[in-house]
Formats: sequence, C-alpha cells, structure tokens
Amino acid sequence: MKFFIDTADIAEIRDLAATGLLDGATTNPTLIAKSGRPMAEVIKEICSVVPGPVSAEVTATEWETMVAEGRKLAAIAPNVTVKVPLTKDGLRACKVLSGEGKMVNVTLCFSAGQAILAAKAGASFISPFVGRLDDISEDGMKLIEEIVTIYRQYPNFKTEVLVASIRHPRHIIDAAKMGAHVATMPPSVIRQLYQHPLTDKGLASFLADWKKTGQSILGNANAAAAE
Repeated sequence: MKFFIDTADIAEIRDLAATGLLDGATTNPTLIAKSGRPMAEVIKEICSVVPGPVSAEVTATEWETMVAEGRKLAAIAPNVTVKVPLTKDGLRACKVLSGEGKMVNVTLCFSAGQAILAAKAGASFISPFVGRLDDISEDGMKLIEEIVTIYRQYPNFKTEVLVASIRHPRHIIDAAKMGAHVATMPPSVIRQLYQHPLTDKGLASFLADWKKTGQSILGNANAAAAE
C-alpha cells in the first residue's frame, strides 16, 4: 500500500518525507487556504519534496474551465495529479485530461457506482471518503471493499483506489487488508501508526538492561565523536 500525506503544511511534509515512507501527497482548496500562500507556489514546493503524485484540485464546476485549470495545474510539475470532483462535468474533464496523458484523481466518491464511472473516464485514482460516510452512520470501509472487488473483475481498469477521509489507523489497516492501493492521511494519523505502549515498554526495558553492562556498541568512536 502507498502512503500519501493529506496536508499543505510544508514543514509536516518535509518531516515525514525524511522517513522515506511517503509515496505522494494530496491537497484540496481548504488545505491550500489554510497555508495562506499562493496555490501554485505551495504545489510546486510539495512536488519538490515528495517524489510521487501530488494532487492539486481544480476549483471550477464547469468541465471546460476544469480542463483549463487542470492543464495549468499539471504544468506546475511532472508529478502533479489533477484533482476533479465526481460530478458529470468532473468526469468529462477527467476523460479529456486523462486522454492527454495527465494523472487525474477523481475525488468525493461516495458510491461504488460513482467509482465505476471514474474508472471508465480513465481516472488514475478514485478517492472514496470513508470518514465522511462513517459520520452519517454508513460503513465507509464497506465502500472500499465494494470498489476493490469491482475493479478486480476488470483488468482494463487501471484506476487505483485511494482511501481518503481517514480518521484513525484502523481505517488504514482495514483498507490494506482489502487490497486498496493507496491511503491518504493527515500527519497525525501517520504518526499514530508508530505508536504502541508495548513497544515503548519493551524498549525501556532493553535500554535499562543494556545500561547496566556499561558497554557501548560504538566504543571509543562514540567518545571521540563527543569530543
């Protein structure tokens, strides 16, 4: 499974990209607005930090303007993925842009039927929003299972399932078990994946026992470096 970070905060992106565990990034108009910076400037900087796809979303609602905005966004950097909404006009724009060889992420997916349309339109990614479905007492992960199952029946569908609106690590684990291709998540959720109380307890015990030996793996080299 590929991990994308869902933020426009450059400091957060740089910090997590340094781990080598990030495969891409996603943004939206809300996240860009929070940065307080020009959209093109933010996207260009993210693309220079993250080697994989970086989603930049159009703001138009009519397909011709979406296409024009998409072309402009795609020109910012080679790894820009144009993000369009799952509407009739968005799908039409997706068909045009994907036909031109551009990566397209169709977002705000809430049904398997919508996901089928996105695949037929040539989307590189489909973004089902699991957390928002959970918010209205629907099963967001059930949608992921349906989309993954459907896509597997049709080898000509090249669209990757990008699980979005992730709220906690369980969403990631369940999506991985189902075979989703990508999970995009806030920085806080990525960091939660590291954490387990038994890991902390075990490490503290190991280090305490090691300290009693008075040994150093680096030996004198460690003391020399300190000087």
